[in-house]
Amino acid sequence: MAGSEKAKDLGKADRDIVALGIATASIILFAATGGQVVPDAVLSIMGKGVGPDKLLANAMLLNIVLLVFGWRRYRELTDEIAERRKAEERARRLAEIDPLTGCLNRRSMAERTAELCDKAAASNRAVAYAMIDLDDFKRINDMNGHAAGDEMLLQIARRLQQCLPENALLARLGGDEFAIVTVFDPAHREQIDDLISRIYDATCTLGASSGSAIGATLSIGVAAIENGALPQDSQINVQTLMHHADIAMYHSKKQGKDRYSWFEPSMVSELRLRHELEASVRYGIAAGEFVPYYEQQIDLETGELVGFEMLARWESPKLGLTLPEVFIPIAEEMGVIGDLSEGLMIQAFSDARQWDPALTLSVNISPVQLRDPWFAEKLLKLLVMHNFPPQRLEIEITESCMLENVAMVRSMIENLRTQGIKISLDDFGAGYSTLEQLRALPFDRLKIDRSFIAEVRSPHSSTKIVDAIVSLGNGLKLPMTAEGIEDEHILERLKSMGNLKGQGYYYGHPETAAQVHERLTRSGRLATIGPVIVPVQDHIDEVQSLTASGGA
Repeated sequence: MAGSEKAKDLGKADRDIVALGIATASIILFAATGGQVVPDAVLSIMGKGVGPDKLLANAMLLNIVLLVFGWRRYRELTDEIAERRKAEERARRLAEIDPLTGCLNRRSMAERTAELCDKAAASNRAVAYAMIDLDDFKRINDMNGHAAGDEMLLQIARRLQQCLPENALLARLGGDEFAIVTVFDPAHREQIDDLISRIYDATCTLGASSGSAIGATLSIGVAAIENGALPQDSQINVQTLMHHADIAMYHSKKQGKDRYSWFEPSMVSELRLRHELEASVRYGIAAGEFVPYYEQQIDLETGELVGFEMLARWESPKLGLTLPEVFIPIAEEMGVIGDLSEGLMIQAFSDARQWDPALTLSVNISPVQLRDPWFAEKLLKLLVMHNFPPQRLEIEITESCMLENVAMVRSMIENLRTQGIKISLDDFGAGYSTLEQLRALPFDRLKIDRSFIAEVRSPHSSTKIVDAIVSLGNGLKLPMTAEGIEDEHILERLKSMGNLKGQGYYYGHPETAAQVHERLTRSGRLATIGPVIVPVQDHIDEVQSLTASGGA
């Protein structure tokens, strides 16, 4: 409405009655006076008359002035109207177009989609809405800079546009989220599958031209209006369509990213359950429902207990005892994994201080935590606050951590090792580490992934992979731990490979703090002296001050 009113105002200004009246009157008067004054003036010049009437001559000159004034006003007004129209057009484009990519924006996409839905309904066509999200775009921005991120968004927009059929809509909804809307024959849904396939083919090399160190992938969710499945009101159609596509896109991310999913009604229930889980995780952290369990670590040569690995468990009132595979990914995506881990470590430090000081404590660290540049300082602060010797602590990181900021991870590892903390590379062989990374990063131990250990269960199975890993560890002078020892045959075959530590269900399932205390009481492995004073370097006060002011 506002735009049409402005257009009417400009139209009125374009037909300014005052300027038009002045110009018209001037022309009429000029014709009337000039018809008498000019002939008299010519005769006077020729010496045949007394000259024109002075009053009429002055009137003619005034008409000339009015004519010039009216023309200039009309020209100025026309120029001003033209500039205003250009400004209105620029404002309209800014209101409808994303300034970075030139695509439609969220607001204009909704309006244009509503129009497309109405046209499709009139011609018995279906409408598909695809929500497209760039996976891990924040990490790409952090590692390569925002300029590289903007270049990648431009690449996506160009390649998406090249894939689209005629009259399809493309929008950047915000950040790294794009949307496509197109019509299709409801009897041939595979047309949309083919379009999505072309999009994946066109974007599989994203980041190559911008020099990005990390490949980019897309998660896509697709929803459709078919056979009047949604309300007839076009605005309701659009909002429902967008919501369904967003749910489907979220489902794609949950399934592992770099894929697409069609919306299904069951996804709504899954999303509702996910939201309930997120709320329960957040409440559980505050209520102390997450507790440490402990798995024994054994010296395979002597059979002696040398330490425990802390494993997270959720004692949920609704779900019962819940394994980390359920809640850790949720906590990471929610951004609360640091709080969850810190609470578990505080409990574990308290438990482990009652053990024999020779027993070590291993703690798993999430890759998300290692993105925090203050992680090392926060961990050292926890050790000081809870009076736990850093020499007894071993943190375990996975190979995926090394795919991100290797320089920052190396700095953290060196900082922690300086304080006496040991660093273990967990699940070695199942990820993406290279020999160069193993040489460059100062690890203290390798943990052989349980999937490789399981292969030595059968008497006739090959141990070549495990042998190779053990040989590599020996060559790098790195102690090793074998995970997943579940029977005596695996144990005996591992013993023949060298001096290893091991853990697994063969030695018992993970135990609560009370069960570990009882076990150590029976074996006489509880601490027999008072609290241990933690040896720390003189600069620890500086670290505490630093974390309190900026890192905490």
